[in-house]
Amino acid sequence: MKRTTRFKHYLLAKEILMIPVAHDPLCATIIQRAGFKVVGCGGYANSAALIAAPDVELLTLTEMVDAVWRIADAVDLPVFADGDNGHGNTTNVYRTVKQFEKAGAASIMLEDQVSPKRCGHMSSKHVVPMDEFVAKIRAAVDARTDQDLTILARTDAIAVKGLAEAVDRAQRCVEAGADWVFLEAPESLEQIRQIPGLVSVPTLANMIPGGKTPILDASELQSIGFAAVVFPNVFTYAYAKLAADIATELLRTGTTAPFHDRMIEFEEFNNLVGLPRIREEEKRYYAHLEDPHLRGA
Repeated sequence: MKRTTRFKHYLLAKEILMIPVAHDPLCATIIQRAGFKVVGCGGYANSAALIAAPDVELLTLTEMVDAVWRIADAVDLPVFADGDNGHGNTTNVYRTVKQFEKAGAASIMLEDQVSPKRCGHMSSKHVVPMDEFVAKIRAAVDARTDQDLTILARTDAIAVKGLAEAVDRAQRCVEAGADWVFLEAPESLEQIRQIPGLVSVPTLANMIPGGKTPILDASELQSIGFAAVVFPNVFTYAYAKLAADIATELLRTGTTAPFHDRMIEFEEFNNLVGLPRIREEEKRYYAHLEDPHLRGA
């Protein structure tokens, strides 16, 4: 089954779809090994991992396409891709969808922020006029070749114009062909509880530790009616915290020994990144040669 078809199936299932975001292929591999059904590739995490910068639209389209491709190449999971605001007008949106689809994206999120956009939980956001956003979604729908590739319309209008405006934008995008919607950064439990019942397609929730939205677990969000929940930065935050602690300890004491019980071991890591498979392939390809090094022995 195609990854796009699998993603669509998971999205429409009764069980809420959990989407952990990976900041690199190694993280995506860990997510796959843990048993998740899909993986996300988001601007927040990749801005941090690729250029050590905040999510303020510094990554270009080609950089994000490459990030999607590397994750899609590393794992078998469907990839949920962050298309930001399409990197321009409708013409740019059309190309964005084409490039993401070729890179292996199974679902693409497009939003209504002006450029330069920013993380949805940052202050001082601005959104484009509704008609411009709807036109972008229409272009995205037209651009896809695989009709199972789902288009997610994300609106940041709650913080700018209020919940009612965000709902209007979401519904207009559904009329334009969006498969599911994301009303970013609700600011209260009351708003969270309202959202799934205000639109006619599956909805996404976003759980950011320290963000504007109250944190609920997946089962709570499922009971409210959300179809999916994305975790855009938890792995990146965890990596940053542990790496900072190790760096401090190493500089202070000259050893990483206090952290060894929190690290994966040498052989286990080799298994994680697929070394045994590579060694078996080497043995098969070089079986006719006598040099044991060439046989992978």
